[in-house]
Amino acid sequence: MTTRESYFVRVARIALQIAEEVLPKYSHPKSPHRYTQPQLAACVLLMYRLQLSYRDMEEWLLATDRVCQALQLKRVPDHATLCRTHQRLRMNQLQAMNEALLDKLGVEEELITADSTGYRMNSASAYYQTRRGGSYREWSKGVYAVGVQSQLILAWRQGRGPGSDSPFLAGLRRDVRRYGRYEQGRRCWTMITDAGFDGQGVKEGDLIPPVRRHGKLLSPERQARAELVAAARLDGIYGQRWKSETVHSVIKRKFGDTIRSRLESCRDREPALKGLLYNIHIH
Repeated sequence: MTTRESYFVRVARIALQIAEEVLPKYSHPKSPHRYTQPQLAACVLLMYRLQLSYRDMEEWLLATDRVCQALQLKRVPDHATLCRTHQRLRMNQLQAMNEALLDKLGVEEELITADSTGYRMNSASAYYQTRRGGSYREWSKGVYAVGVQSQLILAWRQGRGPGSDSPFLAGLRRDVRRYGRYEQGRRCWTMITDAGFDGQGVKEGDLIPPVRRHGKLLSPERQARAELVAAARLDGIYGQRWKSETVHSVIKRKFGDTIRSRLESCRDREPALKGLLYNIHIH
């Protein structure tokens, strides 16, 4: 009998640890106290990792003793309890759990790259979409800032596509600055993105190609930025932006490329939940 720890046991243990640092133990002093909120949140994260429904997750837990031991479950929560837990999770709680994990790992980055990816709003197959003659006109957008060295997601934003990514730049920069490298209080990290983030929010230290309006760059500031990006391409620095594409590929292959929730509030949180689960996955 092998003594190697199961991957799913490790994911369950890490999810429980970071949830315990953020979530209160019980939602109310007079609640039944059958399960703690961190235990239920860890079950929801595992459910997304396995791409199971609420009912299938209940059955999977019934058949998996070691995961239940890692989650310290005395009884398996039913599908309705998992559904309510998913609906109660808030964006600030997911962000706090991600920060707890990153602080534990001691992340410090010199290069941080950001990019967006789209998630389908339904699970209809490509064949069905082709046969019905339709196309996707709207999708859920997840915008992730990734540390080049650690390849961990440092911050995220969510929205609806299609559209420009420039409105997300300031918020991502504000969230990732705690993980950037500083020397004597001076910023020594660079934000690398594609031209979709070009806008009025671009600041010094951002490596973002300027969009050429009508094929021309008239502003001296934009011309200088274009020359800076061209030099970064030759040095191989700008090519590190592809780390974001790698992260998007892992998320979609492991956790699915669709938004499974039907409630609007849950749909908006799902890209963030996938980002947190990615960090737990590669931890």
